[in-house]
Order: sequence, then C-alpha cells, then structure tokens
Amino acid sequence: MNQMKIAVAGASGRMGHMLIEAIEQADDARLAGALDVAAAPGIGTDAAAFLGKTSGVLIESDLATSLANAEFLIDFTRPEGTLKHLEYCAAHGVKMIIGTTGFDDAGKAAIAAAAKKTAIMFAPNMSVGVNVTMKLLELAARNFSHGYDIEIIEAHHRHKVDAPSGTALQMGEVIAAALGRKLDDVAVYAREGVTGARDPSSIGFAAIRGGDIVGDHTVLFAGDGERIEISHKSSSRVHYAHGSLRAARFLRDKVTGLYDMQDVLGLKN
Repeated sequence: MNQMKIAVAGASGRMGHMLIEAIEQADDARLAGALDVAAAPGIGTDAAAFLGKTSGVLIESDLATSLANAEFLIDFTRPEGTLKHLEYCAAHGVKMIIGTTGFDDAGKAAIAAAAKKTAIMFAPNMSVGVNVTMKLLELAARNFSHGYDIEIIEAHHRHKVDAPSGTALQMGEVIAAALGRKLDDVAVYAREGVTGARDPSSIGFAAIRGGDIVGDHTVLFAGDGERIEISHKSSSRVHYAHGSLRAARFLRDKVTGLYDMQDVLGLKN
C-alpha cells in the first residue's frame, strides 16, 4: 500500500506533536512536511526531534516548501493561518483535514468554496467518541423535544482563545436541527442579572476555562423529575490525531468535496 504523504501545520505545538507522533506510528502514512510560523521555536529543526527520532523533515515557515511533497495537510491552528493554507492547498490540489475552530461565516464560506477545487474534511472535533456523541445527542433531542430544558457546558484549558468551543457549538447545531430550529435563533451565551424566566425553546451555553483541561463537554436535558446528561471528556489529544488519520484515509479516493467526521464514520442517515 502506498503511504499517505501528510504535512502538519502548527508542527511545534502540542497538537502538532500529537499528529506527528501518530503519523510516525502509522504503517500507511509518512510525514511529508511540517509547517509553523516563522517565530515558532522549532523552525529549522527536525519535526520528530521531540520523539528522539530523525524524520528527515524540517519544520519550515514557507508554505510552498512545507507542502512540496505532501498530498494532505492536517491543520489545527488558527482561522487566519488555516485560511492562508487553504488558499494554497486549493490552488495546488493538496487535500485538507481542518480541525481549526473559531471561523466566522466568511471563513466557513471560504472553506466551502475551496472544496470545489480539492477534497476537505472539516470538523471542529476529530474524536471518534465525540462524533458518536453527536449522534446520541440527535437521538436524545428528538425524544426530549418538549418539557426539557437544554444546556451545554464545556471546559477547556486556560490557553483556549475561543468560546464556546467549536465542539459545543456543533453540539448545539445538531440539537437545534433535530428540533427543527436554527441555533442562531435559540442560543443563549450569557446570563447575568435579572434575566427573567428561562425561554423553554432556548439552548444555553456555559464555558469554563482553567488549568490544563483538554476538553470536557456535557449536554444537560433537564425535565420535571429527571435529568439526562450526555458527556464526553478528553484526557489526551491523542484521539484527535487518530481521528485525523482516519479522515485522511477517507479522503484518499476523493478529488473534491466538503466532508465532516459524520461522513468519515458513516453516521449520516
């Protein structure tokens, strides 16, 4: 089997290290490029040095150099960086696995447009467990459509820059769609002071930031006399890396198109 030639954006960071380690351990993949910003501490060093190994791939800040030998780019960086990478990948036929969160509507539209030129898997969370949880939430929402208040609580490390998390927002979108609503119409992101009684059609969000929490998400369906909680808790980023490789395998035979992890896992109806 030909190995997938994969480049990693943000190669000096925690998630970049997880991705590089997963690629190095996979029989069907090899590291073909490592990309980071010019000020990153790892620039010019071997991308696998943190593992005590030599990959022969240096961490570069030049996009063309980093992607010269790559078929795929896995990107968990920031929206502004990802959109820059997206433009290059669309022009050169490099497939993308995008786990970056915090895109505005214009950013999401740019991803959709680029998918007409190359194959893209875009999901706010690559975890298989999280995406199975999404399916459970869809089922729960359909059955708890009346008489249950819905709240989404998420917790992440102190360095996370966006809130609510992309995963929490996706959970809200899945639930709202199952209820025949639009999340923008029913989401409540903050409560303070005298707020009045809770609108029963609303979906509430609460965000916690602190310490080194990798990512916890709980959806609460609170009814009269009972509560149902559906939770996913991450203790490591390794499952994001393994999900990303699973996404790359899914894209191998795709030329163009926009997909998500529900497509990868065959969870769509």
